[in-house]
Amino acid sequence: MSATDEKLIVGKISGVYGVKGWVKVYSETEPREGITNYDPWYIKQGGHWREVHIEDGRPQAKTIIAKIKGCDDRDAAMQLTGAVIGIQQDQLQALNNDEFYWRDLVGLRVINQEGIELGTVQRLFETGANDVLVVKQQAKESKQHLIPWTLDQAVLDVDLEQGVIQVDWDADF
Repeated sequence: MSATDEKLIVGKISGVYGVKGWVKVYSETEPREGITNYDPWYIKQGGHWREVHIEDGRPQAKTIIAKIKGCDDRDAAMQLTGAVIGIQQDQLQALNNDEFYWRDLVGLRVINQEGIELGTVQRLFETGANDVLVVKQQAKESKQHLIPWTLDQAVLDVDLEQGVIQVDWDADF
């Protein structure tokens, strides 16, 4: 698959809703109902991607439901259960200079103000106050830093081209 064919995974079809072809969707977008704003979707079944178009979508109780064009009954919807939902990278909303998609931060090297490399970003997670970078050193598997994503405080600079995040963080913390 070439780089232009790569899909960004945004969710999964988790079940059916009703008898008219609607599907339940597990969304990995934030906010979760944002997945219905992407059209087309690319769904992957049997190792192959297929383009589909969304007729309608909305939150329903604690899930998201969507109506896919051409999927008009429960049996057709059942055939889609388990399919991964992807989009093209160019479907993502353009961000401001101080905004980043989490996927772009994973793998970046993290260096503090003393020039000490703390490790690389393994993942991020949400808390009530702010998001948190999980930074691990490859040589010391047990050593990790949990750095709050607070721009101009703990996070001083992000250079995607160089692959580096500059932080105000003590190496011993």
